[in-house]
Amino acid sequence: LKGFGIEDLHAGIIAAGAVLHYLKDTEHPNLQHITAIQRIDRDDYLWMDRFTIRNLELGIGGNDEGKTLLGVLNNTVSPMGARLLRRWIVLPLKDIRKINERLDLVEYFIKDVDLRNKVSHHIKQCGDVERLVSRLPLRKINPREVLQLSKGLQQVDEIKKICESAANDYLKRLSDALNPCHYILEKIQNTIIDNPPAALNKGDVIKEGISSELDDLRRIAHGGKEYLVQLQQKESEATGIPSLKIGFNNVFGYYLEVTNTHKNKVPAEWMRKQTLANAERYITPELKHYEEKITGAEDKIQQIEAELYEKLLVELQDYISPIQTNGNILAILDCVICFANNALHYNYKKPQLHEGLEFDVKESRHPVIERNLPVGEPYIANDILLDPSAQQIIILTGPNMSGKSALLRQTALITLMAHMGSFVPADHAKVPLTDKIFTRVGASDNLSGGESTFMVEMNESASIINNISQRSLIILDEIGRGTSTYDGISIAWSIAEFLHNSPAAPKTLFATHYHELNELENKLPRIKNYHITNKEVGNKIIFLRKLAPGGSTHSFGIHVAKMAGMPPSLINRANEILKQLEESREGQKDGKSGSPEETLKNISSAKMQLSIFDAHSETFDEIRKILNNTDINRLTPVEALLKLQEIKGMLK
Repeated sequence: LKGFGIEDLHAGIIAAGAVLHYLKDTEHPNLQHITAIQRIDRDDYLWMDRFTIRNLELGIGGNDEGKTLLGVLNNTVSPMGARLLRRWIVLPLKDIRKINERLDLVEYFIKDVDLRNKVSHHIKQCGDVERLVSRLPLRKINPREVLQLSKGLQQVDEIKKICESAANDYLKRLSDALNPCHYILEKIQNTIIDNPPAALNKGDVIKEGISSELDDLRRIAHGGKEYLVQLQQKESEATGIPSLKIGFNNVFGYYLEVTNTHKNKVPAEWMRKQTLANAERYITPELKHYEEKITGAEDKIQQIEAELYEKLLVELQDYISPIQTNGNILAILDCVICFANNALHYNYKKPQLHEGLEFDVKESRHPVIERNLPVGEPYIANDILLDPSAQQIIILTGPNMSGKSALLRQTALITLMAHMGSFVPADHAKVPLTDKIFTRVGASDNLSGGESTFMVEMNESASIINNISQRSLIILDEIGRGTSTYDGISIAWSIAEFLHNSPAAPKTLFATHYHELNELENKLPRIKNYHITNKEVGNKIIFLRKLAPGGSTHSFGIHVAKMAGMPPSLINRANEILKQLEESREGQKDGKSGSPEETLKNISSAKMQLSIFDAHSETFDEIRKILNNTDINRLTPVEALLKLQEIKGMLK
């Protein structure tokens, strides 16, 4: 355990031992392919808790369907690459040297199209080398899979030749570590036929020339048809029975069948075995001897093939470790080439990782939303700057559905992608080395754990507050929604103050509909207000989705309710109440009106006195105008009915 550096990790040792014990108890007695144990150390990776992995929609442990980061980035060509990409997404690197190694290799593959295409082609032909080699110690690998393993080693040999003269140091090191295992590759190719059956007991697995005894037995078994034809012809001529036939069944093996017409010609030495309605079946000493010879040959063939196959598997055991190494290197190359292809196809740029604290991206985009936009609709890119010395916290306001949450998430995803060694969706990206990404997004409860929506929100917020560092990135979306307005504003304000005054000064994006938080910019020097722009055209709101300095005073929630299909009468009523509340707020400032609570009481009582035509509505105004302009004394009954139908249609 000291050799793996885990001798003091008592809980980890117990957990690893439990896993091995479970494997042995579930018919995995031979665990020879498990050769090492590795500790996942937080200090080696950019750390994200389970809330962040869920909130950023990374696609881990869920359904990606192309709507998650994994679904968008995964253009790998092998199962090994796909598995490693999932690992890279949840465990991004924190070592700037290793990150830059990956980034430089991505750039190298972008520039060398021929190399990229050749390596990718060979990786695709390898199959799942890692899974195949894991079946070796269990003896659960069939002949077809062994042959696929040899094909994988052939591709490894080709990739090694292609990459050995590469000008990139990292690629050269990976190439040098590849081991085509020439001896066992040649052994498999010389032993297993080119198209073997999936099961060993189906026969014809071992090539000719490996065993002379096996070859002789095969000649006996496979030459049987010709022998039976000759025997049938010989006995037919000797007995003068032209309709003589040789057949076989599972009850008594091979037999000679003679019709009743010729049964008087049957020799005395033939032994009758079965009588049918129109024929009789016989065996002869010669036919019985041949049957024993054939049956013995087939059994012996299976025995010899099994022995030779087992011998091959024993030799393969010594190559488990180098083949596992090959699988890991192939997965790395697959992921890096995947990053190169993504950069080319989606206009991603190489990020600049640095030891400082400033996050500065130009024309940044959300990698998932960008790929799922309707055809022809451009993505509105934004510049984002976070600097602990001047602009540590951004308070972000703006209408519902304007793109605030997308902006928050794309900041986190660009940071994550840069630490994975991937190019990022931005024209320029200066990304600081980050140790943790925290997110507090959305509203959900934990009923089974006895936690309300607000309790879940506070638990996640407390986890962030208690674990921040100077290199943390914090994404807060709607803090304090699950309680009363004043409680929510108070908590959100206090959290923003705490983060600002913390010695760690973590970079923070804070989206909110509490426009009161805009006042923080005037009180705390490193908090800056920004908003997502929109444009009002008549009674409609056009979302411009552009980030601009300054706070917003409207959320346009009623407009979003209208977009969702709320009834017009409900929308009109909401506008009335909003107007009275806003007038009450303005009146409070001037000392001319009471509190919002008093205003709401008056609204509730006034609501009961409204008649249908007192409601302020364009539709009702239009109906009122039609009725006022109608001379009912001049209307015929038919015209009156038509007018009534017109008004009814307007109400719908």
